[in-house]
Amino acid sequence: MIVTIFLIIIGLIILAGLWFVLKNIVKLIINSVLGLVILGIVKVLNIFPLIGYPQIEIGWGSVLICALAGIPGAILVMILHLIGLA
Repeated sequence: MIVTIFLIIIGLIILAGLWFVLKNIVKLIINSVLGLVILGIVKVLNIFPLIGYPQIEIGWGSVLICALAGIPGAILVMILHLIGLA
């Protein structure tokens, strides 16, 4: 009887942990997709050539930064492109 109650409590703790992780994973995925979309829109609209800079190149590094950091990652890639490091 005690073992059953203990296993139910452990199961509820694991379920609560999984719920927390899955809730945050959805937010991270949405943020990553939005970062990649922003970077793509900047490239398609040719924003950098309009302001006098070369076209931004989207390579594996840019995609990886945007996938991991999302919207702040896209902004970081654009800033690094403006100062000539990306």
